[in-house]
Amino acid sequence: MPLTARADSAVLAALDEYGRLSQADLGRRLGLDRNDINAVVNRLQAGRYVKRVPDADDRRRNKIGVTSLGQAHRVDLLTRASLAQDDLLKALLAAERRQLHALLEKILTAHAQQSA
Repeated sequence: MPLTARADSAVLAALDEYGRLSQADLGRRLGLDRNDINAVVNRLQAGRYVKRVPDADDRRRNKIGVTSLGQAHRVDLLTRASLAQDDLLKALLAAERRQLHALLEKILTAHAQQSA
């Protein structure tokens, strides 16, 4: 998978979860600076995975929305990531995978609390 797949997946997942967002709101939700989010959105728009639509409340800004092609791309990225994860963790038993997941979640939760 290309290195850009992680950012693409995060943007598509955020738009799927929250609906159309301004580019600034999208960047804030993902913790990406404006140059980075702009590059990701431009790349996704070039692939016809997202589209910019004028904001009905503020015609000076656009909202980013996922296209049907973008939804299919998101599912493909998730499938490919799942396969890569399965390959990486194949040496672990199911109980060990659950334990690893629980430990990683604990680390991420503690980090999020420290950052807040």
